[in-house]
Amino acid sequence: MCELFGINSKTKVQINDYLKTFYSHSEKHDYGWGLACFYGESVSIEKEAIKANGSHYLKQRLRHPIVIQNAIAHIRLATIGNMAYENCHPFIKHDNMGRCWTLAHNGTIFDYNELEKYRQMQEGQTDSERILYYIIDNINAAQDMLQRPLNFDERFDLIDNLVELLSHGNKINLLIWDSEIMYVHTNYADSLYVKTLGDNTKIFSTVPLDTDKTWKLVDFLKLLAYQNGKIVARGKKNTTEYYNPERDWEYKNYDYSYL
Repeated sequence: MCELFGINSKTKVQINDYLKTFYSHSEKHDYGWGLACFYGESVSIEKEAIKANGSHYLKQRLRHPIVIQNAIAHIRLATIGNMAYENCHPFIKHDNMGRCWTLAHNGTIFDYNELEKYRQMQEGQTDSERILYYIIDNINAAQDMLQRPLNFDERFDLIDNLVELLSHGNKINLLIWDSEIMYVHTNYADSLYVKTLGDNTKIFSTVPLDTDKTWKLVDFLKLLAYQNGKIVARGKKNTTEYYNPERDWEYKNYDYSYL
């Protein structure tokens, strides 16, 4: 299982200590690391297909202050796709109105035929990259029909519906940034936490990154949208909790070296 990290804040926060702890977990998640930092509508993405703890570049990067309002980080333990740069999260794609979308996924798509057509389009082999293609494809179709960009409510409702469909029988923990809003979702128990700093900062992580008692489990089985460290929308409650350890074992022991 991969691990996710994210920050959504109204003010800039130095996140080096959180990232150092987060990336230290790469001893068990050694297929690659990534970091996307967001500056308004721009994104700076850094990733390597090596273990984070073994990256000389990342060590140097973390020696300098990373002060940011919004960011997503990821360490990868592969279930689908080999150890390659193009399979490292986060993934980035623009929609047809120029909005930049960034996605990181912790989980596995076991069965969802709607993603299959994107295999020939994607740069890597991961199901996670195909999720982003699927979202953008649906965003584009809606914008083509309306002949304008979707507003926030329209984007949220569309993603809420897509995530519910994707969740049936699949493991879906997601952090998505649309250049304005951070979307957060988890559908398997005890696998995504949130910490509140002050009144306007949220830190997200697969596991708590310090001993602070303020870490809480993210609301379960619904899409959440955050802006400036506050929830601005909650999706409909669904019943698509993932729990299938036998299937996890099957994928964990499958040979993907041919991909």
